[in-house]
Amino acid sequence: MSALSEAGAGSSGIAGGRPVTATKGSAQRLSPLEKPEWDKLVMSHRDASFFHSASWAGVLHDTYGHAPHYFCTVNDERLSAVLPVMEVNSPLTGRRGVSLPFTDECQFLSTGSITAEEVFQEVVNFGRKRKWKYVECRGIKNFSKAASPSPSFFGHVLPLSDREDRMFDRLESRVRRGIRKAERSNVRVQISQTMESVRAFYSLHCKTRRRHGLPPQSFSFFRNIFLHVLSKELGVVVLGSYQEKPIVAAVFFHLGDKAIHKFGASEAAFNRLCGNNLIMWEAIKWYCARGFALLHFGRSSIANEGLRRFKLSFGTEEYKLDYFKYDFRKEAFVTDRDKVFGWFNRVFRLTPILLSRMVGVLLYRHLS
Repeated sequence: MSALSEAGAGSSGIAGGRPVTATKGSAQRLSPLEKPEWDKLVMSHRDASFFHSASWAGVLHDTYGHAPHYFCTVNDERLSAVLPVMEVNSPLTGRRGVSLPFTDECQFLSTGSITAEEVFQEVVNFGRKRKWKYVECRGIKNFSKAASPSPSFFGHVLPLSDREDRMFDRLESRVRRGIRKAERSNVRVQISQTMESVRAFYSLHCKTRRRHGLPPQSFSFFRNIFLHVLSKELGVVVLGSYQEKPIVAAVFFHLGDKAIHKFGASEAAFNRLCGNNLIMWEAIKWYCARGFALLHFGRSSIANEGLRRFKLSFGTEEYKLDYFKYDFRKEAFVTDRDKVFGWFNRVFRLTPILLSRMVGVLLYRHLS
């Protein structure tokens, strides 16, 4: 482990600014998988989220073999700054750094002793040595003015209250009507952390991904979510059933007093029952009752106006979520597109689920 001042000595910042230095701490590449108290350390930062946790690092490492390199500065045995990075090493798509793969948003955490640009320069220095193609960070705020977002999304967060009536009043009228309709239709909601609920979700997940024209993640990914997250009470599955048949489900993660809606799935034939409205409302109530302060609704593609409207209808606050991608060959920040949309959507809408699952097993370890 080298001091940040040593690693950055003589090198200019990526935006052409001052050299990378840290007079109040040292830069280390730490692995949360090797630090038993990791979650406690990152939770001392007010902006820490589930995606900074050791559990999420465990899911990514055990499913895909990604190597964690979390760039940290340490002062008085406390983490004063954290920028999580995973090295993705694929024979098909190359070697690169991502903060973090399959993650909506992963903010740079700092007490103010060092800037995001300074730590990012250290990541760039390391990436050059490792011969990365690029490094991508998702959700860094107050970043270099020389960096153009690549690409941008919408984020939506819902401040939570212990007053259920106030939360219900924040919902748009059509959401409230949908909740009542689902209740009148006897859609039953169960909130659990069992492997059985994961299996029920995964069945719906495969059908939903087919409708969207995308292969599903492997079941091993969700099995690791059960092992690293649900079994440690850091998440829940909210499952809605009609006449004892699962028709809608969502997976939520949480750390500290913040939660995030990570995955959603449904049986399209039962959308008329408004089960999506009901399970979101039941999740909101569940987190409110346990004193959580914030529920993140995940990222939304700017082009997906329908999903954006759905999230806004729950009274969420919208913000711009920027990703930044530094290309080592061009030695510059580059723009990119949202790769969820393309010609392949038409192909996977026609692909049988079993075949699509096989593609997902082979494909996702090469993506991020």
